[in-house]
Amino acid sequence: MTEFAQARTPDWVSPPGETIADLREEQGWTQRELAQRLDYSPKHVNQLIKGKVPLSEETALRLERVLGGTARFWLEREAQYREALTRKEELETLATQASWLKELPLTEMVRLGWIRRFSHKGQQVAECLGFFGVASVDAWRGRYSDGAAAFRASPTFEREGAAVGAWFREAERLASEIDCEPFDRKGFEQALERLRALTSQSSPAAFIPPLVEQCRGVGVAVVFVEAPKGCPVSGATRWLAPDKALIALSLRHKSNDHLWFSFFHEAAHLLLHGKRVAFVDAEGELDGKEEQEANAFAENHLIPPETWQELTGSTLSRDSVLRFAQQVGVAPGIVVGRLQKEGLLHWSTMNDLKVRYTWERKTG
Repeated sequence: MTEFAQARTPDWVSPPGETIADLREEQGWTQRELAQRLDYSPKHVNQLIKGKVPLSEETALRLERVLGGTARFWLEREAQYREALTRKEELETLATQASWLKELPLTEMVRLGWIRRFSHKGQQVAECLGFFGVASVDAWRGRYSDGAAAFRASPTFEREGAAVGAWFREAERLASEIDCEPFDRKGFEQALERLRALTSQSSPAAFIPPLVEQCRGVGVAVVFVEAPKGCPVSGATRWLAPDKALIALSLRHKSNDHLWFSFFHEAAHLLLHGKRVAFVDAEGELDGKEEQEANAFAENHLIPPETWQELTGSTLSRDSVLRFAQQVGVAPGIVVGRLQKEGLLHWSTMNDLKVRYTWERKTG
């Protein structure tokens, strides 16, 4: 059964005039007598009680003297009423744009815990706009859908823009929670050399904390975000600020060779390709000069070219792969993945040397 979130605001809004009317009755005054005490016309008091005129600072002071309470109380009561009224009208307007929700991977976004499910269409639209951090559907199109020009992406972004945009936004949200030091290019390059040794760690609990911490210390927020269905993205990079970068990884193929290749591939974009363009990479559709450069960077940082020739120039066997992996200090699965990619091993060969991962599901 689908669970729906409680409505953010009630369907009714109460003007401060109701409180004025209640206090008038407690005093046993007629509305005309209240008007006399406030030194307002009966018509103005009637409109004030019905919420047809705003409760001003001057009126708040008069109410303080006549009915009690503080001027601040009356002004806050008025502000709450006007906000609730505006919110109610806004939700009614947003409900007319509910067709937009069909473009989003809504069910997946709920399943992944990114948003809540609402029965009211206007509230659901508001919830999704809040998730994307935009004020309107048009603003969303400019940044996360029709704004493909803002991304250096594979054709996947054009076909699955909404799903990719939702995944990317969740990555941005997670990255905002990471307090990074200012970006240090030299420090990041040095960190990559150290992080290469983490590839030998098979447990995410062992390599993710130091990976995130070391990158955080040089201005790069690394986040892992499960991709919703219809989002075949492996990684992405964007500069969130001049001194803070984002690397997002989807763990799409759930194996250590793909994970680490994606990380170093995205790191290459930060070092080689400037700060103006974000890169969204989908496995199997990477092309162009930037992607080729990022691929070469990842390959050479994981396995130095001079040592690679030693392996490929000899007879390949399970033992030779294991010895080579130990010699260069990377996980055997990374060596197998590289051999498979270059056609030196069949895709089904030695896959047991790769480490497989699964996403932990939140319960309760």
